[in-house]
Amino acid sequence: MSKWMQEWSTEAVGPHKLKIAERKVPEIGERDVLVRTTAVSLNYRDKLILESGMGLELTFPFVPASDMSGVVDAVGKGVTGFKPGDRVISTFAPGWLDGLRPGNGRTPAYDTLGGVHPGLLSEYVAFPEDWFVPAPKSLDAAEASTLPCAGLTAWFALIEKGQLKPGDRVVVQGTGGVALFGLQIAKAAGAEVIVTSSSREKLEKALALGADHGINRLSEDWVERVYALTDDHGADHILEIAGGAALGQSLKAVAPDGRISVIGVLEGFEVSGPVAPLLLKSPVLQGISVGHRRALEDLVDAVDRLHLKPVIDRRYKFTEAREALAHLDRGPFGKVVIEF
Repeated sequence: MSKWMQEWSTEAVGPHKLKIAERKVPEIGERDVLVRTTAVSLNYRDKLILESGMGLELTFPFVPASDMSGVVDAVGKGVTGFKPGDRVISTFAPGWLDGLRPGNGRTPAYDTLGGVHPGLLSEYVAFPEDWFVPAPKSLDAAEASTLPCAGLTAWFALIEKGQLKPGDRVVVQGTGGVALFGLQIAKAAGAEVIVTSSSREKLEKALALGADHGINRLSEDWVERVYALTDDHGADHILEIAGGAALGQSLKAVAPDGRISVIGVLEGFEVSGPVAPLLLKSPVLQGISVGHRRALEDLVDAVDRLHLKPVIDRRYKFTEAREALAHLDRGPFGKVVIEF
């Protein structure tokens, strides 16, 4: 194996400062795993961090991206869970193995890959073995790379936290990576799924993917349409992707004792909404910041068992990382992936 590798990195925060650099392949410690990267899945968060830093304490040169699949190249002497040749995927929040999230009320933890920890847009990465889980057997490398953030976020919201059950009415906002995972997971659980979008073409694709109803939020009041589709029951679960003032509409659309999972920040980092439906309906309002390692293992098992197939809008080459990041602004249908 060559002792040198290529990776994308930046020396400062800024949208046009990302460059390919040649660096030494990292060495491994006793409990580390060296992984050859085969695919990296992008999230809008990756673009936000590159452009603004998102207030995180980044270490430069900074390597972006948090989600990858790869093949184990070498293991440290103390590693027991993996061997060379194993296919693996990364965990988004290293150290959060199960249970309550680390941190406290003053300082909630946000120690993630592609943030406080190094990112993955590199030909090789070396991390402790519990920063990886086995990849699904039924997915190729690009598909597997979509699970650590987008897939787990939807799973954590609906299954791990939401305890979704057959017959529940689920509203999924948009047709990005988390949204389409939410659609597929909810349908697999026997729920009725309503998708909202501003694109007629994307709604047609969502219906073909299994959605029961599609609402064009530009041409009709999506809250009123949810009432009509559910005989005024409202939504038992809402994946709130937009954030900002859009939370107010979700509070109107949610059923009494329903659940709203706040996931996205597309409309800003401050959420707002009317207090009356919050008090009168007593919904669970939960913030979802991906999930822990054990839930990712559960998702991997479900993917193989239920034959879930992640939706990839486009696959880019390693040298096309800038083009792949720019694609996120165009509102992909599903995920954008870089293959190595």
